[in-house]
This record gives sequence, C-alpha cells and structure tokens, in this order.
Amino acid sequence: MTQHLLSIEGLSKSFTLHHMNQQIDALHHINLHVKEGEFVGITGKSGSGKSTILRCIYRTYLPGEGEIWYDSAQFGRINLAAVPERMISQLRRSEIGYVSQFLNVMPRTSAKQLVREAVLEMGHDSDYAEVEAVKMLTHFELDEELWNSYPATFSGGEKLRLNIARAMVKRPRLLLLDEPTASLDEASKLRVKMLIEQLMQEGTTMLGIFHDLEFMDSLCTREYRITEGSFQGTLN
Repeated sequence: MTQHLLSIEGLSKSFTLHHMNQQIDALHHINLHVKEGEFVGITGKSGSGKSTILRCIYRTYLPGEGEIWYDSAQFGRINLAAVPERMISQLRRSEIGYVSQFLNVMPRTSAKQLVREAVLEMGHDSDYAEVEAVKMLTHFELDEELWNSYPATFSGGEKLRLNIARAMVKRPRLLLLDEPTASLDEASKLRVKMLIEQLMQEGTTMLGIFHDLEFMDSLCTREYRITEGSFQGTLN
C-alpha cells in the first residue's frame, strides 16, 4: 500500500493586521493527503488561501493550529509545524523544493552560481554541479550571455525560469509549486511541463497551484478546491 508522503490535519492560519486591529482568518481546519509520487493540485480564486497552504508546509508561515506530517528521508515522520528551524533549513537544502513567481537571491550571485549551489547543497561534487547547471539553464533557454549576470538585471520571465531551474535541478523529494507558470510564454510553459513529467517519472511528489487550469489538469493526479480558506471537496 502506498503511504502518504504528506498529511495535513486540521491546519488553520490567521494573520493580525495590527494597524487596523483586525484578524484575518486565512485557513480553516484544512485536511490534505498526498501519496508518494502523486501530483496534487489546489484550485480556487485569488485570496482563497492556496499559497498560504504551501507557505505553511515550507514553514515560511508558522501554522496557527494543526499538524503537517511529512515522511522525511533523513528524519523519518516529522511534524513540519513543530520541528526546529535548523531541521527546516536542512530539509529545504536537500528534500523540499519551492517554486514561486518571485525570485529572492543574494544580489551579487550570478544565475549559474545559483543553480550550481543548489546542486552542491545536495552533496554532489563541483564537476557534477557544473554539468547539471549548464543542462538546466540550457533546458529553460536562458541565454548563455546571462549565465554570469546577476538576476536583478533579468526580465520577469527570465527570473521565473531561473527560479524554476534552481528548484528543479535538485530533483527534490517533495516539490511545492506556487503559480510557477504565471508570467511564462507557451514555449516556456511546455519546458516546465516536460521537466515536471520527468521529475514525476523519477519519483518526485508534487503539490501545486496554477492559474492555468488546463496546464494543471493534464498533470495532476487529484485536485482539491478551496473557497475562503476551506476545502470544498476533492476532484478526482
């Protein structure tokens, strides 16, 4: 029997707007289960809480209530909502990837360095990291003239392609995709799709949200629909 790689139980999250003396309830008792090797999609309107779920898993946000059980290759079954930050940092380096529309990097790190360092974090040697970085940058058609440039000078689409390349080159155990194709043209979307299909064949488990539902439908094993912070059911 295939076990769950990720199980979310009773997840709730709220935000306090101190300047308005107001509390916003973003998530209400979310339950979600992802089997190893699945690609599960989350759909819903903007502001419904989709990205908040992924950020709680990645621990960008600390959940208010609930548990997020993850079957780690290094640490066994752990609750991501409760483990120490140092363990979260290690998981981000070697097991859990996150792709968003935004690229946050050191200002004086080149595009190629970013992808190479992602491979090195997995414990591979420098020669292997060089080969994989070149392969990934080429796959996403980032002009070779940009490889040694700083991403701050890139266009929005170039930054997004670099962000995807950096996350996917690690071939993580769990990959979280937060609107990764939002500003890409059709050719770039196809390259993302090709790589997602390859990672699925290699066993990567994925949880993703997309504006492009047609893109998601052709890849996802199952789909959860969220409305105003609550799931309205699972679509097979």
